Amino acid sequence: MVSVPAPPDDLLKLDEQVCFALSVAARNVIALYRPVLEPLGLTHPQYLVMLALWERDQLTVKELSRLVSLDPATLSPLLKRLERAGLLSRDRDPADERALAVTLTRAGRSLRERALQVPPQVIERLGMDLAELKSLHATLTRVIAATHG
Repeated sequence: MVSVPAPPDDLLKLDEQVCFALSVAARNVIALYRPVLEPLGLTHPQYLVMLALWERDQLTVKELSRLVSLDPATLSPLLKRLERAGLLSRDRDPADERALAVTLTRAGRSLRERALQVPPQVIERLGMDLAELKSLHATLTRVIAATHG
């Protein structure tokens, strides 16, 4: 099958822009998380940090920054708020005094049990089946990889 190039005017249609679809989808999906995360006392970026820590329990700020794709300047105030909430602690890394280690507290670890309800609630709110969401995730992961060059 031969691909026919789009007319030049079609290249600038708003509804045809991948960037527009991704932007609106991201905003809308994050908005779906808000009422689900509220009872946990977490914002969406805080939830991402907690997910990373629930997987590994202790990370340096640099590792955490890479995992959640937030620069350290953005991550730092977020970590301070989570520390004030009693969910994590920030201390010098015993293996490298120059690095700051982020560790879950007992309260942070126990919050994981309540957070297990987040994914099913979000899936239900999206109204999409799991296979479709896994396919979307795979596609978005390829887009992320492509943008990292």
